[in-house]
Formats: sequence, C-alpha cells, structure tokens
Amino acid sequence: MNRFALAVSTGIARVTEAALGPYQAAMIRIGFSATWLLFLLREFPHRQELYGPDGPWNWNLAEQLISLNGAFTALMWSDGQFWFETVYVLAVLSSVLLLLGWRTRTMSVVFMVGVLSLQNRSIFMGDGGDNVLHLMCIYLVFTRCGQVWSLDERRDRRTREARARGEHVVDRVGPALWGVLGLVLVSAAFLDRLSGDWVVPAILWGLWLAQALWWVVGRFTRSGQSRIMLDVVANIVHNGALLVIMAEACLIYATAGWYKIQGTRWQDGTAVYYPLHLESFSPWPALADLLSANGVMVMLVTYGTVAVQVAFPFTLFNRRVKNVLLAAMITEHAVIAVVLGLPFFSLAMIAADSVFLPTSFLRRLGDGAARARGRLWARLAGGGGPGEGPLGRRNSKGRPAPEGHRAPGRPGPPTDPGSARPPRPARRPGDNPGDDPGDPENPGHRHVGFPA
Repeated sequence: MNRFALAVSTGIARVTEAALGPYQAAMIRIGFSATWLLFLLREFPHRQELYGPDGPWNWNLAEQLISLNGAFTALMWSDGQFWFETVYVLAVLSSVLLLLGWRTRTMSVVFMVGVLSLQNRSIFMGDGGDNVLHLMCIYLVFTRCGQVWSLDERRDRRTREARARGEHVVDRVGPALWGVLGLVLVSAAFLDRLSGDWVVPAILWGLWLAQALWWVVGRFTRSGQSRIMLDVVANIVHNGALLVIMAEACLIYATAGWYKIQGTRWQDGTAVYYPLHLESFSPWPALADLLSANGVMVMLVTYGTVAVQVAFPFTLFNRRVKNVLLAAMITEHAVIAVVLGLPFFSLAMIAADSVFLPTSFLRRLGDGAARARGRLWARLAGGGGPGEGPLGRRNSKGRPAPEGHRAPGRPGPPTDPGSARPPRPARRPGDNPGDDPGDPENPGHRHVGFPA
C-alpha cells in the first residue's frame, strides 16, 4: 500500500511540476504550422476556387450547410472579397509566426481560427490530412509548445538575464495583442457571429479570460503562490493535451489497420497495387509502374502496412520496437507523399507521429540544426566584428562563444542548453519573488505558465 501511494504521489508530482515533452510539443507546433503554411502558399493562386465567396462552393451554399451543422468559420461573417483576403492572409501570417514560435499561446489560437475558418468554409476540399490538422489545431492551443526552439524561449532567456542585471523589463506587446483580439471577440459576440456550435467560442472565451487572469495575478499579487497554482494548472492542461494527441494518433492508426484487415484486397495482398494505377494518384507513372512490377514486393508492402498500423499502439511501452515501427511509418508517409502525390497528408501524419519521437533524438536534431545555422550565419557574416547573431552571444571573431565562456560582466548561458527548464538566475539578497509583476506573455518568474 505504501509503495502504491508512493507511485501515485510521484506520478502526480511529475504531471503537475513540469510540462512534459517540450521537444515533442515543439515538433508538433513546427510540423502542423509548416504543413498548413505550405498548403496555403501552394493553393494561393487557386484560393478563390477553393474558399472564395464566388467559388464553385459559393457563399450561399456554405451558409445553408453551416446553418445545419453549426460549424465555426470566420469566413461566413461576411461575403465580401476584402474579408476573405484578410482571413486568408491572417491564416498565412499566423502559420509563419507559430512556426517561428512568436507569442505561441496567442498565435496558436489565431492559427486554430484560420484552419477552422477555411476548412469549415469548404468541407469538400482536402485529402485526409485536413482531418488530422483540423483536430490537432484545437489540441495545440492547450499545449505549452514554445518552451524550446522558439522566439518565446529566446525572449524569456533575455528577460531573465536583464532582470538578473537589475533592469526593469516591461512587455507591452502581450497586453496589446490581448486587447486587440479581445475587441474582435467581443465585437463578434455582439454581432451574433459566434452562434452555432459552442465548443470553439467557449475555447476562445476561456483562453482570453485565462490570459487576463494570469496578467492580473502577476501584476497585483505579491505572493508567488497564486502564480505557482496557475502554473500547475497550465502543466496539467498541457500534459493532458499531449496525452490526447498521442491517443488520437494511436486511434488513427488502429482504426485504419483494423478496417484494412476487413478488406478483401488487403487480405489477398494486392491492395497497394490499385492506387498506384489511379490517374489521380499517379504523378509519376513510371515510378508507380516500377514499384508495382514486382508482385512479391506489392504483397510485402500490403501486409507490412497493415501489420505496422495494427501493432503500433501496442508497442508504445517497448521503446525499441516503438522506434522501429515509428521509423517505418514515417518512411511510409514519405513514400506516399512522392509516389501518390499526397504531400500535405503525409506531412500532417508525420507531424502527428513526431509526438512519439525520443527526446534524445530530438535534442541531437536540434543541436545539429543549431550548428548548421551557426555555420551559415558565420559564412553570411564573413567573420565580421563582434555582435549577437541568431544563435545568441558571439565572440570577437563573430563566431559562437564556446560553452562555459562568457563576455566579462554578462551572465553565462544555461549549463544545459537542451533542458526544457533553464536554471534560475541567481537571486540577490533581499530580492522578493513577487516584486516583478508578470504579464500574459512574459512572466518574470520561474514558472512560465499559460503563455509558454
């Protein structure tokens, strides 16, 4: 009984004290925002036919359907061309900013509104990956996906360093964004544009009020207990959302695998052959003919696809087997993107798969990307004078300073640059943790809370 109680208390502490999977959450953020951004840019010349008010699925037809299903879409607030262009551009802009990790809490909400607005406007557009993106963009707003690999992380680090030097840092962008988006939300509610299904409006109102509560607590409370409590709630919400994303990915693969088992073409090992010879899914006919020429290969791929999809949810507790199947599924989606001409579906599924990638692999991936970026910056800088580039502090030769070295009079970098929670700056005698007011986007204490 004592061992059981200890295990329960350890689990509760683990879930509440930290936002788990910071690198996986960052991969999801980057993957889905990049997928949606590439899709919007690819279809930019055809945006009028896909989502425009005068397209084949025009505004009147969409209005009739939405009056029945109650789906949320900001495109139905007006049938004007200017409003359509505004929503489309905002969808592109929010994807870029979320990809970079700028104000991730706010941008994840705007990203969700953009995805739902366009997809619910024309529900007959898409190739299956839009369904995954549709669900994941909602889950993403509950995660703290800007802890690593983001501009938010860099801003938080610089804020901590500035406050350690005794400087007073005030964030004006966060409250300004909160006020602008709040004005839009209140105006939409006043004009009765949020009628229909209540889920999305409830999410929007809840997050907007949560940001206000966070700012009020950080601004007017002197004790750190209230902020710690909000941080605990944020950790629980993040960890729960990450668990839902994992469950969603497992459900996708399990249902796909079990439905395939019931098909006769999958049972006799020939199912992969037929889509390779459909004109709509054959961007490279010669490559499709080459892959389908060997009957044994077709049979192995058919049975292997079913086996991997059915078995994957049962291998999550065996790290080695899970990683092997995960690599196989990512490879399968990469092949689908090229051979069947479904790049955005494959990118969406790979982004969903990334939640299962090992943290050690993601850290090595991040370190490799940082080194490549450093070499590129050094080449572009041409060995210029001292300064600070995208990688942060640089030495007198224009190159990144070695780890453990720092300029005189300036605080050094964290001892573990890959850690999800950087070490706290040294506190001077007499400092009070409640003396620095927080704000919705840039809290000034150890717990980064909702806006991370």
